Amino acid sequence: MPHIIIEHSKGLEDSHDLQALCDDLWDKFAAHPAITAPDTVRTRTIAANASRIGVEPQSFAHATLLLLPGRSDEVRMELAQLILSTLEAHLADVGSLTVRLDDIQQPYIKRML
Repeated sequence: MPHIIIEHSKGLEDSHDLQALCDDLWDKFAAHPAITAPDTVRTRTIAANASRIGVEPQSFAHATLLLLPGRSDEVRMELAQLILSTLEAHLADVGSLTVRLDDIQQPYIKRML
């Protein structure tokens, strides 16, 4: 049940196809052998209304990968690298691209139709 949340500089939604980025990440994760339930993959973006970073250009995309515990460090790093390489492909001109991994602590509950 990977969730990929991409925070980004305001305005990237005007200059880049963020839906294509979400779709590409979803497709790559759904096809990854470590993902046993592709229907649980979630991708989304959130624009930051204000930001300041230490590099030029003053633009960023920061992905947080949320995973349930249990995957090896090797698989976790492989998934993080998959996100970074996808960000690089879609956002090559963005000043800072970063990925953070985080475990979702149990219990995790959800409701779906």
